[in-house]
Formats: sequence, C-alpha cells, structure tokens
Amino acid sequence: MSARADVQLKDFPSLFSLPGKVAVITGGSRGLGLHAASGLLQAGCAKVFITSRKAKACEEACEALNALGCRGKAISVPADLAKAGEVERLVGEVEKYTDKVDILFANAGATWGAAFDEHPESAFEKVMKLNVQTGTLEDPSRIIITASIAGIGIGSVGEHATFGYNASKAAALHLARGLAVELGPQNILTTAIAPGFFPTKMASGLMELTGGTKALAEANPNRRLGVPEDVAGTVVFLCSRAGSHINGSSIVLDGGAIYGKSRL
Repeated sequence: MSARADVQLKDFPSLFSLPGKVAVITGGSRGLGLHAASGLLQAGCAKVFITSRKAKACEEACEALNALGCRGKAISVPADLAKAGEVERLVGEVEKYTDKVDILFANAGATWGAAFDEHPESAFEKVMKLNVQTGTLEDPSRIIITASIAGIGIGSVGEHATFGYNASKAAALHLARGLAVELGPQNILTTAIAPGFFPTKMASGLMELTGGTKALAEANPNRRLGVPEDVAGTVVFLCSRAGSHINGSSIVLDGGAIYGKSRL
C-alpha cells in the first residue's frame, strides 16, 4: 500500500465519540460509576441509565449529570442486583425508554474486604438481550466490567487482608475473558478495567488503614492517585470506535502502583 493510503483514517475526529449510544451503568450513583457516566454523556450518549440500590442516590446522580448541559439524558433506575428478580425488573424499566442498550458498565460491587456481589453470566446476558440485534461487526456493543489491581497482584494481607475481595476481582477479570469469547460472535465486546486506589467512598477506609492518600500517592510511580478523568477517558475509549478491536483484555488504571511495590 502507498504511504498516502496508510495515512487515511476513517472519520478520525469522531473516533472517540458516542453519538446516540445508550448505556446502563450499575453502581452508577457515585465513585467510578459516576465518573464513567459523566464521560459517556459528554462523549455523546443519548441516554445513560444510572442504577444502584438507593433510589435517592440515583436521583441525585442524575440531577448532577443532567446539569452538565449535555444533549443526552441521565435516567434513574434504582435496583438491587443482588436480589432475585431485580435484573429482570431493571431490564423492564430500561425497556420503557429504549429498545436497545449499546453499553453495559458493570460496576456494582461491595466494600473493601467484604464479600463481592458477583454477577453471573446470565445476569449480563439478560441485560444485553436488549441489544444483541443492534450490535454489528462495524459497530459492536460493549460490556465493561470493573475489577481491581487486587485481582492481578496480591492485594492487602495481614491485619487488613482482603482475600475474598482479591479472589472475586480475579474472577471478574476472568469472567471478562469468558464473555469475550461467548458474546464476541454476537457483536458484543467485553473488557475489564482494573483500577488502583481512587479517592472514593468505597476505598476510603482501606486507604486510611494503609497509610492515607498522601502516603499512597507518594509511593505510586506516577506520584498521584486516580482521578475521575482516568476512569471516564478509559471507558469512553473502550466504548468508542477507537476500542472496537479490544475484546477480553483488561486495562490497569493504577499509575504503575502494582509494579512499584517491587522496588527495594
């Protein structure tokens, strides 16, 4: 091929845009889920459904998101996905607004050191049945699973050990790989993100027990903790045309912390 052909990129200005897309974000009322919701709306999503256990939290999150002035709309759909029948009810509520879902950001989880609320493959598929027919080879739908660097490294041990959490996050990463193979032929791509420490409500307790935000930032090779743009930018990338050939992989968002632990 000629050099002229090699430099031609299809509509590069829209490569990271998500015009008209519909997203469902579990655990979307705060923290990483809310960061992702903000990014998706600002990237052009038409509808972003926010779901978590507490109705008031969902409503407050949607109010803040809709105040951004984006063309799209955040919609509150409270649901406790740990309870039987709630996934089906969530799907029913979403279907009142749309006949498709392009993006599922599976972010619901439990606190540090507690048992993880695992989402079986059937739960993902029940939600994604809304959009199996809308994904195409050129424009596949997406599932993004929130895991953690605790599922890659050892995580906390000793007095503040989080063995159950670590194992569950490793399982979440492997779930993404399995779903990638199972759902890929249906034009649904599955990936995972593995964040390190972000100053969120869920992580605050363990962060204080392990030295506090200042000490953790200083120990990080990047000399800081995660910020909202780190999550928002990564999720938008994975959901956009720029991420349309990424399937089964995970992206680590920790500034190199998992490798920095090996320094003498």
